[in-house]
Amino acid sequence: MIKHAGRPLLAAALTTTLGVLAAAPALAQTTIQIGVSSPLSGAQTAAGQDNLGGVKLAVQELNAKPITVNGKPVRFEVLAEDDQADPRQGVSVAQKLVDGGVKFVVGPYNSGVTLPASRIYNEGGVVVATVASNPKVTEQGFERLFRVGASDSQLGAKMALYAARELKLKRVAIIDDRTAYGVGVADEFAREAKANGLTITSREYTSDKAADFTATLTTIKAAKPDAIFFGGYSPQAGPMVRQMKSLGVQAKLLGGDGICSSETAKLAGGDLVGDNVWCTQGGAMLNRLNAGQAFVTKYRNAHKRDPLTYAVSFYDATHLIADAMQRANSTDPQKVAAAMAAGNYNGVAGSYVFDSKRDLKSSPVTVFTFKGGQPSPVAGL
Repeated sequence: MIKHAGRPLLAAALTTTLGVLAAAPALAQTTIQIGVSSPLSGAQTAAGQDNLGGVKLAVQELNAKPITVNGKPVRFEVLAEDDQADPRQGVSVAQKLVDGGVKFVVGPYNSGVTLPASRIYNEGGVVVATVASNPKVTEQGFERLFRVGASDSQLGAKMALYAARELKLKRVAIIDDRTAYGVGVADEFAREAKANGLTITSREYTSDKAADFTATLTTIKAAKPDAIFFGGYSPQAGPMVRQMKSLGVQAKLLGGDGICSSETAKLAGGDLVGDNVWCTQGGAMLNRLNAGQAFVTKYRNAHKRDPLTYAVSFYDATHLIADAMQRANSTDPQKVAAAMAAGNYNGVAGSYVFDSKRDLKSSPVTVFTFKGGQPSPVAGL
């Protein structure tokens, strides 16, 4: 009986040992959550989902490798939160992510959301990679907060420079939507426009919830500007183009990256958006880069739609964080942030080298107009 009884005990012991050995790799794996803060509902849903698509594609690629940090394979998970492009909701999202132990966040998308939310992330020890363009974002001095796109000073100023030197415009009216982004990019446009001899015929205001611009456009029309610079986003820019047409306003519509999206053409309706609309966006001209063309193809295959404005930046930011983890050989946010600050990562949209404020030392800016309802790159600045 003892002889026969020993066999089941031996078999059980072997089974247990083999089970532990089999489980060992899974136990050694490090799981990192990448938080995403973007407007996943509301008027800016298209932009938010575009951003999220970029992160998901990057995570899919990273998990397919996978990367190894401190001798352990790392698996990434996406934790997406809807900030609705609203500052108060953005703060709630930030607190939720911090309370949940998330240490790496890509986003927010909007400057107005990023400014208050960034304080929560900073206190929570979170590494943040944002495309928010208002200069005040990085002037706060948060050492784990990085801007991975162009700032308003680059976007607004270079649109003004192009308007004066290439489009040969003389008189421009300005409208902003009163958001941190809209005011910031409009201010920078106005400053550079004046420096290059453009006359600002008027400065008007609206909101990021508005849909009717008839009164404002009627006032502007009387001054006969060559163009209207709009500091705001596609949900307002599209209807604005339509209303400019119906009122007989002959001016071009200029803007920053907030209107550099097929959503502008879609919301204008018909064939109203073409070379009458011009905008600037941070990053190189993707259609002229092999890596850019490859990214567009991968994004389209993964999501069954074309990328819009900042999918590539959210994609690059995710890879940037993973690259810094490998160089730091750590997933500790402080060490990862230090590696990001000291490193040089070559992404699809450009090279990520940061200055002391965590702004990009050099951010290429591309000027777009529209063809066939899509932003079409014209020049790199």
